[in-house]
Amino acid sequence: MRREFPRQKESVLYLTEGGTETEIMYKFGHQLPSFAMFPLLDNPRAVADLEEMFRRYLDTVARNGFSALMGGLDYRASPDWAQRLGYSIGGLEEMQHRSIEFLRNLAKPYTDQICDILFVGVVGPRGDAYSLNKTISAEEAEDYHSIQLATLKAAKVDLVWAATFNNVPEAVGLSRAAAKIGLPVCISFTLDSTHHLKSGPSLKDAILTVYVEAGEDKPSCYGINCSHPYEFEPALEPGRWFDRVRSLRPNAAMMEKLSLCKLGHLEDGDPVELGQQMGDLACRYPHIDMWGGCCGTWETHLDEVARNVSAVRWQDAN
Repeated sequence: MRREFPRQKESVLYLTEGGTETEIMYKFGHQLPSFAMFPLLDNPRAVADLEEMFRRYLDTVARNGFSALMGGLDYRASPDWAQRLGYSIGGLEEMQHRSIEFLRNLAKPYTDQICDILFVGVVGPRGDAYSLNKTISAEEAEDYHSIQLATLKAAKVDLVWAATFNNVPEAVGLSRAAAKIGLPVCISFTLDSTHHLKSGPSLKDAILTVYVEAGEDKPSCYGINCSHPYEFEPALEPGRWFDRVRSLRPNAAMMEKLSLCKLGHLEDGDPVELGQQMGDLACRYPHIDMWGGCCGTWETHLDEVARNVSAVRWQDAN
């Protein structure tokens, strides 16, 4: 039976972590071969820094009265990327379990401070997120992503977040795989400065295509990540298709995606302005309930986002 993710409730807002990769690289100085976080679990100094980083995130969630959607270590935990990093399938499975257990252990002291803490398995595209990835078919994607998803099911995650997808057939295949394995999935697309997916379609066309082609195996919801509001806001418009979007995780700055990961420093943009932009979107689109950040964001941005979103939502509720 497919596990269901909770439906929207007027009084419940979720806050995700921010741009964990850019933060751990540029604030703490750790290298990420192939942009992979999970190998850091074998580095005691990195583990201590990860613990500090996630505690500040959880403090932000608690301070703002949100529920937590906690993930962030397993974006590259799929077979092709693991092979590049020297992991066998068995070794990869072990690291996935360790990643989720790391988050669960960190969250334990917060169970009395945060009303609900849910755990998220992060799945990235098979290829580079910022390439066209036009060669992968829905059938290939279903087969490929099933390996990571099966481990996430065994780890008992509450949601799969499919991050930075721009190839629509791959999103269809992943959605089918998640449904067959029994996990809810949020397909999160990334848009560029043309306000489209890099592979060409508009956000609306991408969501409608996945919705139709996945059929009964369609995702639980959709999202946008790794794009600045100036990139994705023009693609938003009211309609039944957009009612399926529940998650917004913006970049801190409007900059070419690969550059944000290779700058050598944290490009944190304007956290106050970003929070105001998210508050405005919360006012215009009251159905969106999952908020957070992506590249360049950390707890300062999350605090501004949460403060602005909650001011709109909970003021309206009262």
